[in-house]
Amino acid sequence: MKIKRLRTRAVVLASAALWAVSAQAWEPTRNIEFIIPAGTGGGADQMARAMQAIVAKHNLAKVALLPINKSGGAGAEGFLDVKGSPGEPHKIIITLSNLFTTPLATNTPFNWRDLTPVQMLALDNFVLWVQEGTPYKTAKDYVEAAKKAGPGKFKMAGTGAKQEDQINTVAIEQATAAKFTYIPF
Repeated sequence: MKIKRLRTRAVVLASAALWAVSAQAWEPTRNIEFIIPAGTGGGADQMARAMQAIVAKHNLAKVALLPINKSGGAGAEGFLDVKGSPGEPHKIIITLSNLFTTPLATNTPFNWRDLTPVQMLALDNFVLWVQEGTPYKTAKDYVEAAKKAGPGKFKMAGTGAKQEDQINTVAIEQATAAKFTYIPF
């Protein structure tokens, strides 16, 4: 049993060492396209540009990261661009849950398995916000008022169509019988 554990540890350590050597051996030879499958100003865009600034400020790469927004089709344009560049080390993509929702909602010929995940950088929390001065203090207050007002009288806004904000709105509708008018931004 000890020999088996030692062998396993040796394989793990050897693999880690080889990975470290291969990771250090590759260096970009030209600027890196940093694909953002979303519009300018949104969360993915802000995160990518913050990362670009950190990389530049601390000289973490010998080349520039070039943020490129490709937002068409709820991010499908960006996903298809990267999918169409297999093995291209000078192209990376930042994404969020639209990695999963876009192919489901749009029938785009893309699957999350078409990409290789590198690192999870952040989690996106969903918060129900209401305008200041409204009488709603809890989500329950808001949902009850929406149900009482009737279908479509309350508006729910989110980052885009057929993405996580709209999916969450539909889930709230299904769980509570409230009906909202969803407005994608």
